[in-house]
Amino acid sequence: MKYLIAGLGNIGAEYANTRHNVGFAILDALAGASNVVFKPARYGEVCELRYKSGIFFLLKPSTYMNLSGNAIRYWMAKQEIEQENLLVIVDDLALPFGKLRLRKNGSDGGHNGLKHISEILGNQDFARLRFGIGPEEKLFNQIDYVLGSWSAKEKEQLPALLKKSTDAIISFGMTGIDRTMTQFNTRN
Repeated sequence: MKYLIAGLGNIGAEYANTRHNVGFAILDALAGASNVVFKPARYGEVCELRYKSGIFFLLKPSTYMNLSGNAIRYWMAKQEIEQENLLVIVDDLALPFGKLRLRKNGSDGGHNGLKHISEILGNQDFARLRFGIGPEEKLFNQIDYVLGSWSAKEKEQLPALLKKSTDAIISFGMTGIDRTMTQFNTRN
């Protein structure tokens, strides 16, 4: 079975290691742990990870967040991957830092990347893994926060959270979205 795992983020050194690029960070962690390397390709950087009976096609779109649907549509068609085997990874300001929320479908929740993917696919019926980046205190400037670097405390906790996220990706392919949601949706 083949899966497209798309981690959303923005390309460019100025966005590296920012909260908004946690989708890229999760895929980098999975690729690194699996000894596979991303290579530049059309609409992004890609690599292929084989795990048991699954083939995970990892995609970091180069289309910027707001046009992510273009890259996803292209690679779904090129790799002949069904929409039910698509998992999109995004940051979520509404969730507390580190909280994971998997859904098999749903609204974009104000996330421009998810909005564009829904527009391009013509529906919202695709799985998504939301990674909480929400602050402990109310924000005055959300854009600066989202595009800002991780705090020292967050950096300390991040490796374990990235690992948990990569485990959720593998579970999605091996056991399906329903069992993965039961196992990984956190209540913290």
